[in-house]
Order: sequence, then C-alpha cells, then structure tokens
Amino acid sequence: MSRICAIHQPNFFPWMGYFDKIRRADTFVFLDAVDYPRSGSGGMGSWSNRVKIAVQGEPAWFGCPVDKKTSDGAIMDVCIAADPRWKKKALKTIQMNYAKSPNFDRAMSLVTDLIQQDTRSIADFNIHAVETIAHVLGLETPFVRQSALDTKNASTSLLIEICDAVDCDTYLAGGGAGGYQEDDLFEQAGIRLEYQGFTPHPYGDENQFQPGLSVIDYLFHAEGIEFDRFKGNRS
Repeated sequence: MSRICAIHQPNFFPWMGYFDKIRRADTFVFLDAVDYPRSGSGGMGSWSNRVKIAVQGEPAWFGCPVDKKTSDGAIMDVCIAADPRWKKKALKTIQMNYAKSPNFDRAMSLVTDLIQQDTRSIADFNIHAVETIAHVLGLETPFVRQSALDTKNASTSLLIEICDAVDCDTYLAGGGAGGYQEDDLFEQAGIRLEYQGFTPHPYGDENQFQPGLSVIDYLFHAEGIEFDRFKGNRS
C-alpha cells in the first residue's frame, strides 16, 4: 500500500485546501527550513503571515506583522513583530465581522486561544494553529518539521529527499506546483506523483460562501465541527 507525503510551508490560518492536503496524507511535513517567502513587490506579506477572511462581506487581508530584521533567513528563524497590539486588532476584526455567525462563541474561543499564543516564532505560531485546528476537524495525520529531518537539497530534489526521509512513496502536490516543480524527477527517484485537485465545497449559507478564505471563516460557519476536541490548553 502506498504512503502519501504532503509538504507545505507553515501558513498563517490557511484555507481549506491546505487541510484537505493534511486529510489525504499519511505524513504531513512543514517546510520550515526554506527561505521565508516574500511578495512580488518585495514586501513582507506572504501566506506565512497573512490570509484572507470576510470583512464586511468581502475578502480582505488579515494577518500578523513580521520583524523585518529576522526575515532574511529560513521561516523557522523569522519572528513576529514585538508589538502585541496586532493581536488585539486581529481579534477585534474577527469579532466585528463574525459576530452573527452560527458558531461564534465556540469558534471565537478557539481562535482567541490560538492568536494569544505566547511565541514570536512565526513557524511555531503557525504550526501550533494548524495542528490544533486539524485536531478539531478530526484529522489525525502525523506532522513532521523539515528542520527535524536534516535535509540538504533544494527545489524538487528537496521534496524527494523529504518523501524518502519519512518513508513515503507518493508525493501529493498542490494545484499551483506546475510552474516550478520538475515532475520527471519524481519518477526517476521512484516516487509516484499525485496532484491534489482540490475543489472548495460551499459551507454555511451558500449565498454568502466565498471560496479561498481562511479556515477561520470555515470554523465560524460550517456545521458539524467538534469544538469539544479543543481543550483550550495554550502552548
């Protein structure tokens, strides 16, 4: 039987396609030892520190500030800016825009706990949030950090190296991998390549559903979430 490996940078409250990758994988690896991604304009904004939520009914950026002095290296070395006011602003934004959602009380408790984490490491912050939400969603996929694997390669060779390191023979690629990934190298290495092909499914009020938003939106609106899995224990 094949074993599937999914690999992704530790994103900030990512969209549901990210959690679909976790669901389908036998092992999920956080790519935390690669360079911190920057936006095309040279700014600090990336999926590592921001995502879109619904603000006044429209998709809008939501995230945390990053300390620019730490941003030239690997994701695991990048720090969230020391100013704690961003947390208060973030929670106020969520409260104002999701106050009327069906899961407000329980989702707000969960998200508040995650945002109030006592860490400045962007990797630790994101990984803890992803692992906690995955557990709430009933996903029990084992998680591994790239930084614990002592990898040496880059690009597609790095993905193959990680698959070998976690004893997986299949790599689950996201839909946006085609532009930089060398597919032929997987076959040469004896790794089967599988593309995710995720299609967002409407949840909550279908008239208000917007695909591609943060898992935060899903937590506040979707039915059947087992919030009792969340014990409110902060790391």
